[in-house]
Amino acid sequence: MSLRLPNSLHEAAKELAEREGISVNQLVATALAEKLSALMTVEYLQRRAKHGDRAKFLAAMAKVPDVEPAKWDRLPAGLGKAKSSRPAKARSRAKARGTTK
Repeated sequence: MSLRLPNSLHEAAKELAEREGISVNQLVATALAEKLSALMTVEYLQRRAKHGDRAKFLAAMAKVPDVEPAKWDRLPAGLGKAKSSRPAKARSRAKARGTTK
């Protein structure tokens, strides 16, 4: 495959490849693989999201008790209190049922 690059980009690629101890070909192949992976991941997640059901998600989240995490699962001091991952409506329903702390 032939590839035409601006001179500045080609020089930067040569310098980086040399610093990394790899060929320019390997650098370009790796960079392309990383970019394709990122784009394909976004597409995959978008396809999966289309199959999601918000009502089912909220129903499942409403079943999760709103309790403090176990001592071993808490954030270190100074990182602040983690916000609840439970949607606001589910928190409100749990509070109304008296199942929150």
